Amino acid sequence: MTRAGIACAGNWILDVVHDIPVWPEKSDLVQIRAQTSGLGGGPANVAAGLVAMGADYPVVPVGLVGARALGDEMIALARAAGLEVARIGRTAKATTAQTHVMNVPGDSRTFFHHSGANDLLDADRIDVAGLAAMGLKIFYLGYLNLLAWLDAPGADGRPRAASVLAEARAAGMLTCVDLVSSQSARFRQTVFGCLPEIDVLFLNEIEAARATALPISGPADEAGLIAAAHALAAGGLRRAVILHSSALTVWLEDGQARVHVPTPLPPDRIVSPVGAGDAFAAGVIHGLHEGWGQVACVDLGFRAAAACLGARTATEGLGKFLLKDLERRSP
Repeated sequence: MTRAGIACAGNWILDVVHDIPVWPEKSDLVQIRAQTSGLGGGPANVAAGLVAMGADYPVVPVGLVGARALGDEMIALARAAGLEVARIGRTAKATTAQTHVMNVPGDSRTFFHHSGANDLLDADRIDVAGLAAMGLKIFYLGYLNLLAWLDAPGADGRPRAASVLAEARAAGMLTCVDLVSSQSARFRQTVFGCLPEIDVLFLNEIEAARATALPISGPADEAGLIAAAHALAAGGLRRAVILHSSALTVWLEDGQARVHVPTPLPPDRIVSPVGAGDAFAAGVIHGLHEGWGQVACVDLGFRAAAACLGARTATEGLGKFLLKDLERRSP
């Protein structure tokens, strides 16, 4: 079978971005200068980003939201982004997941998250067999360590996500997994328990340090990032570690680490960093789908991340350029 298309499964979150001038002291009050609601979570951001950029293959969202008004808003936002919603389930057992993002423009952002319905997303709702029957090429799952049912150990002692990923691989799909900077007590066990079923792993420097317990001094610590990438590859990862920070990206594949450095954006062009990592992943995943080489994949990832940084939500900036207008590069 000639496969085409990407399943984007996992966290579907209502992001509410609050722009504030400064971070307040304890018990103090700060005015919210602007407030924007949008899709959030790796699968939502990757799917909406690919559609915004004009992907010409199926992009299939998979997730779970609440049955009430917030769930209605999520479905409406997904449809407005041009996404199919047939595989986004509804439940009355939990509210829609939300992240309230406190954004200090040009500085930092802090996340207040309620996991809600995402904790109930299970293998039956993902329906890997149904996705494989559609002929999809890539199965993306995000975020590991923020999906309670999938993160929990299954009958074989591994995270349940490992079994879902194994099924996707057995069905002929490339598995791509993204992490999140959560405080899970089982962070390392969850990551290493899934590595043998992951073809391509996306993570940042914070997640790399938590997963490997290796020291990484900051986003520009090239040696630390490379060491962490090697430790993850040694844990059984099948193809590539793509470890990205604001300063550089390390792509480790076949035992060789290559460092890619983005062109820094001037501070006055950065509206919000929310979703930049997901935009980068969307660009790289498109390149993987098309069979591009590493440099072309990362270049598109950097372009997408830069576009994202210029907008308030995770996806609204990605319509600024279309994939069909970019130069196609050979693998």
